[in-house]
Amino acid sequence: MISKCARMIRAEIRAGRFSGPTSGLAAGYVQANIAILPAAHAAAFADFCAANQRACALLHRSEPGQYLLSALGADIDIRSDVPRYQIHRAGHKMQEAEDIRDYWRDDLVTFALGCSFSFEEALISAGLEVRNISEGRNVPMYRTAQPCTPAGPFGGNLVVSMRPFTPQAVERVCAITGRYPLVHGAPIYIGDADGLGIGDIHQPDFGQSVTIAENEIPVFWACGVTANEALRCAGLEYFITHAPGHMLIADLQNSALESITDIRDLHGN
Repeated sequence: MISKCARMIRAEIRAGRFSGPTSGLAAGYVQANIAILPAAHAAAFADFCAANQRACALLHRSEPGQYLLSALGADIDIRSDVPRYQIHRAGHKMQEAEDIRDYWRDDLVTFALGCSFSFEEALISAGLEVRNISEGRNVPMYRTAQPCTPAGPFGGNLVVSMRPFTPQAVERVCAITGRYPLVHGAPIYIGDADGLGIGDIHQPDFGQSVTIAENEIPVFWACGVTANEALRCAGLEYFITHAPGHMLIADLQNSALESITDIRDLHGN
């Protein structure tokens, strides 16, 4: 059954009544990072995603000009169903919008990529606190010094998200999130942020800082904003992304993604 909650939230977004971060919304349903770029660069970007799958696991790739994403939800219109978009033009300051119908082009291809918001439900169900949800914050995200595997014009460094846990909880956290490889899977790093080249754990590059208690350690996951950074570094003349933390909520169930490493397996292809 399609989630009424997911559809209701998308309806609120489409009507302009909700434009905030989506962490903690529509429990049970997949959330996705969004990258929209000209078709001329789509093949190279798909190669980049395949080469950096922990950060950029592909959930869906549209045909050029296709804005109705029925594979993710029967009523999804990618031009209006993300709470906040970022429009990037070469040589111009990035701007944000809550609707991109006026920015749409017939050559644009949409990539939907896995998001760690999808496994937060499983952590909470296991009795673990997800700090960005309990504090009502956008999850903190950081640029690292770890380079991605380049493909065509796309490269740059890995971006990570962070959630703090006690050392006693880390093994459970790794086991739970490791069951969802299409939404970043297990953490890529645990401990002192200096090891990733992050200068100040309390000053994220995207999102908002959260409390880290004295008995807790930071746990880091590969983050889909890596794709946004790869697009930015490639110098494309035009592309659109979600604003960090503002995801597309799909009708796919998180439980259906458990242990799947290729979205085609979900449909038996």
